[in-house]
Amino acid sequence: MKKYIGIFSILLFIVSCNEKIPDFDADDLTNIIFSPNNYVLKTPASFPKMEIPADNPMTTEGVELGRRLFYDPILSRDSTMACANCHAPDLAFSDGKRVSRGIDGIDGKRSSMSLANVGFVTKGLFWDGRVKTLEEQALLPVEDPIEMHNIWEKAEVKLRNSKDYSTRFREAFGIKSKKEISKTLAVKALAQFERSLVSGNAKIDRIRTPNEFSDDELEGYLLFFNASGAPDAQCGHCHTSPFYDSKDYFNNGLDSVSSVNNFKDKGFGMVSGKPFDNGKFRTPSLRNVELTAPYMHDGRFKTLEEVVEHYASGGHYSENIDPFIPQIAQIKMTVKQKKQIILFLKTLTDTEFTNNPAHKNPFK
Repeated sequence: MKKYIGIFSILLFIVSCNEKIPDFDADDLTNIIFSPNNYVLKTPASFPKMEIPADNPMTTEGVELGRRLFYDPILSRDSTMACANCHAPDLAFSDGKRVSRGIDGIDGKRSSMSLANVGFVTKGLFWDGRVKTLEEQALLPVEDPIEMHNIWEKAEVKLRNSKDYSTRFREAFGIKSKKEISKTLAVKALAQFERSLVSGNAKIDRIRTPNEFSDDELEGYLLFFNASGAPDAQCGHCHTSPFYDSKDYFNNGLDSVSSVNNFKDKGFGMVSGKPFDNGKFRTPSLRNVELTAPYMHDGRFKTLEEVVEHYASGGHYSENIDPFIPQIAQIKMTVKQKKQIILFLKTLTDTEFTNNPAHKNPFK
């Protein structure tokens, strides 16, 4: 026995005298090639240039990683809910519900907004504009107790334990160890994918002359934009081309309140801190609006017909109602004119966008 102990001691001495034995890191990813490819963002000529953050350039690897994270329920606490649960491609990345529901079966208070062309939004995201960038926006649902009800530290652990994600984070961001996988990189990838969701090939985009509209679509267009002496339905003041939205926030007459302090959902007022902004919400894009029912921030209207009826009525008075809303009732639109506006709105539907395989679930 003493003989073996002596031999073991000699071996230990030899090892200690030699160079230090390399400590191979099981998390090491440097053997995976990092050579990201620039993502070519294709946008219609009529669209403005999208503002891409300098610290998050779009790459094909980053967009693909973001697509996988978008459809993977891994980010939620119980791995049952993904971003796509509230943003489905066939619904122009909305969810078809009055308000969205989280993993605990609790309803939120607002409707899920479409993500079509969300990369062009430059003046606040969400209905109330509470964040400025897509990177900031992507942080919030994971830890929202009504949505994914997780904490990012736990989500990061799940991502680090995935061999596939370790590889993809390396390919997209050049990390050297899976320990570097972080919420910051995850939301950068999600933001890259969301910026790729460009919709710009609806009928309205392909029309070169007015006679390419049907007669009713053209009449709807004229009403919408008060063109060629048509009655002004006031739509074009808040829904301007090319996205048929606005960069501002409005009270569109949904509720009658005696004071701006009495709005149940104060909307933009909670962000700006100005009471006169209470009850105001971001004007959503009308691109693909045919697919994004129900409508308004709280999903109160099930159909476009209900939406048009609301505006045709002139809305409900409150002291900060947008002044154009009451004027709509003055033109006394006929049943036919209301239908014509809806037919025009349907020319904003982009089926190429909703069927684009690059936007679909990569796990199916």
